[in-house]
Amino acid sequence: MKLTWQAATGALLLGTFLAPLSQADSFELTSPNGELTLDINTDEVLQWSASLDGKPAIAPSELGLVLKGDGNIASEIKVTSADTTEVENLLTPAVAHKNAQIKEHYRELKLRFANGYGVDFRAYNDGAAYRFVGENDQQIVVQEEIMALNFPELTETLFPEEETLISHYERLYVPEILAEIEAPRFASLPVYFNADGINILFTESDLRDYPGLFVAGTGTDGVTAKHPGVVTKATPMAGAEDRNQDITMAKHIADTNGNRTFPWRLAVITDSDAELVQSELVWLLAEENQLPDASWVKPGRIAWDWYNANNLFGVDFEAGLNTQTYKYYIDFAADYGLEYVILDEGWTKTTTNIVESNPDMDIPELIRYGKEKGVGIILWALWGPLDKDYQNILKTYGEWGAAGIKIDFMQRSDQYMVNYYEKIAKEAAKHQLLVDYHGGFKPAGLRRTYPNVMTYEGVKGNENNKWSQDITPEHNVTLPFTRMVAGPMDFTPGALRNAHLPQHHVSHFRPVSIGTRAHQVAMYAVYESALQMLCESPSTYQKEPEVTEFIAHFPSVWDETRVLDASVGNYILVARRSGDAWYLGAMTDDTARTLKVDFSFLGEGEYQLDLLRDGLNTEHYAEDYKREQRSISAGDTIEINLASGGGWAGIVR
Repeated sequence: MKLTWQAATGALLLGTFLAPLSQADSFELTSPNGELTLDINTDEVLQWSASLDGKPAIAPSELGLVLKGDGNIASEIKVTSADTTEVENLLTPAVAHKNAQIKEHYRELKLRFANGYGVDFRAYNDGAAYRFVGENDQQIVVQEEIMALNFPELTETLFPEEETLISHYERLYVPEILAEIEAPRFASLPVYFNADGINILFTESDLRDYPGLFVAGTGTDGVTAKHPGVVTKATPMAGAEDRNQDITMAKHIADTNGNRTFPWRLAVITDSDAELVQSELVWLLAEENQLPDASWVKPGRIAWDWYNANNLFGVDFEAGLNTQTYKYYIDFAADYGLEYVILDEGWTKTTTNIVESNPDMDIPELIRYGKEKGVGIILWALWGPLDKDYQNILKTYGEWGAAGIKIDFMQRSDQYMVNYYEKIAKEAAKHQLLVDYHGGFKPAGLRRTYPNVMTYEGVKGNENNKWSQDITPEHNVTLPFTRMVAGPMDFTPGALRNAHLPQHHVSHFRPVSIGTRAHQVAMYAVYESALQMLCESPSTYQKEPEVTEFIAHFPSVWDETRVLDASVGNYILVARRSGDAWYLGAMTDDTARTLKVDFSFLGEGEYQLDLLRDGLNTEHYAEDYKREQRSISAGDTIEINLASGGGWAGIVR
């Protein structure tokens, strides 16, 4: 059956088809611009496929949900209704991670089955999504979810391969031919595919009361669903009792109520590399803001301690986990207008006693001193000790006057852990605490539902410089097209000890980044995180005031985002607006490049461009840079030269 569309403004019901449609077994759904087409078939099993401008993007792929006692709800379907709508809105997010206003425009097909279940499909101009829906108000056991996501032949992938379901989601995006990935190899989300020039970024949203999705190879041009089972036993692991567990999982994946919507499975589908980065689908598909008042939620920049191991120098006290050291961090943050300081691991009496500080740290005094200086304090905690008494602990942190919490070492995405993320976000909001989820799974929409959720790790970020050489320029320019499409990432940029790979060395206490100084600086425009870290030691930053002052101008949230030029895994050039100023960043992989910046997005008049670029000797000395000022006008185009592993950043006022 083909659905006929009309122009619509707002939410308009375009057609409701009842019992006679029980004979129909095929439906077509197109995006508002008519370029993306979904074909849905309900004959025997539920299948869907997608094409972009008539070109196959997703091949016929089976969907299903297997319930204990009921079997597959999407097998031998009797369709009782098919409702179609077109929705167009302009939305204002509580926290502008990417844009202060977000356009929502989609067409939707809602199929309902005689068995009390159904499925929703949406077609956006930049992608597609589906979710199962239940209308049975009783407890159900989900045995498995069927998802055979198939692609045209010779599809390529950037595959964040996992070794175990107990994971921090810190993976490299390894380029492979999809058909060469065989079971039992599997990956966490998001996963990138390229089907003959069409970009497909697959992930999930509105993940609530349900386990996170993984995908497994099949040895063909496709992947299948893989989920962690319900955790039946979690035992502290010998030698790491405070943070690691031996896990026993049941064979079924969820115990839940049958009257619910299930998570959205979504695919950003576009032939534009730039559009991939600009997508807001994960946010758009999430449950709406549940906070009655989010005006207290304040994004900002953070002076961070753990990356630089509290390595202060040139001071008249012994640096370490003590009050004097953190007052120095607060002074540094205040001097450069940074909003927050994190007290990372080590501030507590023990890692399991997280309501008492170590004897060298006066937390009330640090919070008082921070408030005097206009700097909020964020407290680190392991998830397990917090879980044991989270209501009282979060209440205590709120009473102390802390600004937020950084929760670490979750390492799981089973149903219990997904629910843990939500209950902590909800409880933290009661005490006006911001939340940074570290050591856990990728964003999946919770930041819209609870806007105090500011950022997630779930990324192989700068901290890996302390023990590996994985954080290469190629990895860095792959992330905007993969992990960052799912949502903000706590990559922790800002390293000022920089080297090219041949000169790089691993150092836990004085880490060194791979790539140029300007490559790190450009991350403040390219990478999204409503809590954005400055990872280097304040002493190091103060030795480099020209760079530090430049970095400190970059906000952590944005009124508008435009990707000016991009190539997946090769380079990216982004322009973001905050108020009347524009902030630009360009990064490249190991290939030196010349890019053109077209300033036609500016309004009329003359502007001042303050830029920081790779220096003339950057190829030999990665820390070499040049800062310059010049006048520009709307419509001007300039060439920028990026060294190998290089970058470029600019501020336009």
